[in-house]
Amino acid sequence: MNYNFDELIDRRETSAEKVEGMKSIWGREDLIPMWVADMDFATPPFVIDAIRKRCEHPVLGYTCKPDSYYQAIINWVDSRYGMKVRKEQITYVPGIVPGLGMAINAFTHPGDKIMIMPPVYYPFSWLVTRNDRRVVECPLILENGTYRMDLDLFRKEIKGVRVFILCNPHNPGGVVWTHDELKAIADICAEDNVIVFSDEIHADLTLPPRHHVPFAMISERAKNNSVTFMAPSKAFNMPGVAASHAIIYNEGLHKRFTTYMESCEFGGGHVFAFPAVEAAYSNGTEWLEQCLAYIQGNIDYLDHYLKTYMPKIKAMLPMASYLVWLDCRELNLSQQQLEDFFVSHAHLALNSGTTFGKEGTGFMRMNVGCPRSVLEQAMKQLKEAYDEL
Repeated sequence: MNYNFDELIDRRETSAEKVEGMKSIWGREDLIPMWVADMDFATPPFVIDAIRKRCEHPVLGYTCKPDSYYQAIINWVDSRYGMKVRKEQITYVPGIVPGLGMAINAFTHPGDKIMIMPPVYYPFSWLVTRNDRRVVECPLILENGTYRMDLDLFRKEIKGVRVFILCNPHNPGGVVWTHDELKAIADICAEDNVIVFSDEIHADLTLPPRHHVPFAMISERAKNNSVTFMAPSKAFNMPGVAASHAIIYNEGLHKRFTTYMESCEFGGGHVFAFPAVEAAYSNGTEWLEQCLAYIQGNIDYLDHYLKTYMPKIKAMLPMASYLVWLDCRELNLSQQQLEDFFVSHAHLALNSGTTFGKEGTGFMRMNVGCPRSVLEQAMKQLKEAYDEL
């Protein structure tokens, strides 16, 4: 089946944060929304059909997790990553960010240190500070147009840390970490008794020919000292369904996490979560392949357009995801001026780079998970603003 990713879908009056949240942030609604990390493509029809079918039953009551839900996850991670997992090692969480927050409370105490690698997905730092823990930063090194881990600094700063939150693949840089980097992290954390939370929400959006390697698959040390968070939400454009899962191989860690989840009744799920996940993972291979090809085409178009018409703005080409990290430092604007340039002059709503940490100064994050015609219009508006500048 050929899926149509060129279709323009009006998301107004659906409470879409990406569209209706612009007014509260920028005070205007005339911007092309390229900020919130969901796509403007239709959620796959087989997911919609599964939810619609469930709605055909007249009772939306309490629900349990069917074996078919677990089997869909087991089959998916095995076929894509060679990741062998049992039902007993999978725990439902209502979104990866909530799951990370729950894991922080399950495995650490107020005042404990938690490490992140900025620039990185901004809820990481929020979850740490809002739960009265202390952030320890190990900034990434920007080198040859991409990021790499500073392993020497990591070895130094990890002392006394309880948890390291890994973004794998990386957001906002779109980096697929090397085997050597992940193995080094696994060894250092195991030696220093630091648990690794691996956020792998963008794993299924790894762009060919690259391949995602789950952190837990790096080594036995990694498998026994980590909590892996995954979800179909980004890949199949269904984040509003709130259906993610944690995979924990270590029985002790798994028991601690599930005990916390059960004590607060966090893991029950909801009536649409399980059929939606099952449908995505059971029927989604062909749709996802076409989606990734379309996203790669958008990235290539953006990169060529910038190099041709706006050479002072450089795209860090993602190895995974539809999020593009734009290096705007050659424009010689302050961050406030840069944000104003995109909003007031280009009429585009992007994420400011400093949202991801001070290391994001001079950068903006653009979501290109949209129909090509929308991206073309955005580039036209950006060029007009660039030429005036």
